[in-house]
Amino acid sequence: MDANINEVWNENSLLQRAKEEKVRVIACGAIAREVIAVCKANRLEHIDLQCLPAIWHAYPEKIAPGIEKAIAEARAEGIARIFVGYADCGTGGELDKVCAREGVARIKGPHCYSFFSGNVKFSENDDDVTSFFLTDFLARQFEAFVVEPLGLDRHPQLLPMYFGNYRKLVYLSQLEDEELQAKAKKAARYLGLEYEYRFTGYGDLTSALTGI
Repeated sequence: MDANINEVWNENSLLQRAKEEKVRVIACGAIAREVIAVCKANRLEHIDLQCLPAIWHAYPEKIAPGIEKAIAEARAEGIARIFVGYADCGTGGELDKVCAREGVARIKGPHCYSFFSGNVKFSENDDDVTSFFLTDFLARQFEAFVVEPLGLDRHPQLLPMYFGNYRKLVYLSQLEDEELQAKAKKAARYLGLEYEYRFTGYGDLTSALTGI
């Protein structure tokens, strides 16, 4: 009987230790592919990925409350180490307030366009104030994440209102993929913008994940 009790205790202890060693990364679904790719390339087997809805990219007011709930759920599971796989992403500082209260870190930068480019490099591009950005995810999901949320499929006359002050569409690509480049060029034509291609790879996402 004592042997069985010890066996159960040891098993529970190992499970608890495994949870404590894992890092729960709570990330935007829009960067799920990229997080997985960085983890595989760098053998980050200690990372346990949880993705929140990618559509929150279009509704940033949902991000901070969603992160707070996900942190609470992770801690209820016994996971001690947590990292937030979001930049500010349009929360206006609300995400940083949640991170400060909960004592967790997040990816540095104002948004994914910045950390994919490299935050320092992105801040040096002064002309980008008139640029509209796509990532690999947004090139794949342009209609679902840009056209439909803005209602351009139903009210195309709104297009100049939304994009009249932009000069170019900049495609920040994580993978060199000709099919995605074709989609990004099509998006630029749809919006009536000049097209610019920049290969970024994973940028600061790699250092953020390998550093936890």
